[in-house]
Amino acid sequence: MTTATTSRRVAASRTGPIEARRPGPLRRLLGASLPYQLLTFAVFAVAWEVYATMWGGLLLPTFTETVGATIELLGTAELWQAMYVSNQALVIGFAIAVVIGVPLGIVLGRFRALERFADVYLNILLVTPMAAIIPLLMMSVGFGLASRVILVAVFSIVMVVVNSRTGVRQVDPSLIEMARSFGATERQIWTRILLPGALPAIMTGIRLGVGRAVTGMVLVELLMVSAALGGLILEYRGLFRAPMLYGTIVIILAEALLLISLARWGEHRLTRWSKTTTARSPR
Repeated sequence: MTTATTSRRVAASRTGPIEARRPGPLRRLLGASLPYQLLTFAVFAVAWEVYATMWGGLLLPTFTETVGATIELLGTAELWQAMYVSNQALVIGFAIAVVIGVPLGIVLGRFRALERFADVYLNILLVTPMAAIIPLLMMSVGFGLASRVILVAVFSIVMVVVNSRTGVRQVDPSLIEMARSFGATERQIWTRILLPGALPAIMTGIRLGVGRAVTGMVLVELLMVSAALGGLILEYRGLFRAPMLYGTIVIILAEALLLISLARWGEHRLTRWSKTTTARSPR
């Protein structure tokens, strides 16, 4: 070992570890996911345009025709009225799913005895085709807002309950035992251990439930009431107005992606401490 090498190591031990060099702009750009997503979308758009131009027919518009129809739809009052009616059921139904599903999932995860009674119903909701529930709602509730709200809530509540229950079960039992040994009450265990520990899984359930809620919103309008956004889809399909039909579907997908992105942003903001703790924990 040379004297220069020894002196460099001694200097490094005195000054601490050398900071890693920040990656350059090109490396940060290549490491981001947005360029790849844009490239994938561009390839998809070109493939759609070429296929629809060469082999498409009356029911398959080109990508440019779909974009034009989407812009045209955004300028019509008919679309915004349909979105208002559809989102009434979406907002109310999903709010009911969260208000009922989160406490129910937490209680089921905390008390195993109650889960024995409720687990069979959760399994039924998980495996039952939701389209089969629509005739039952028609006969029992009617065709109004209540039936649409119920179906949206049923669609999304399963994800909220299951993930909330999983989040409570993932909390380390030793933390609860340690808190009890220090004289913590049941309320303190809930507020300081169970709820913070289960929050990441709860937010994941809410994010997954948003997507299911949008699916339920459109499905009930297609199969039961033929109103709002679902009614527009059926109308444009019956009139063979393919660009408008595809444009309506694009707007629904855009709304779903926006809501999921908002839920992911809220999950990141509320559970930032979880990612920080995981990053600092020793391997």
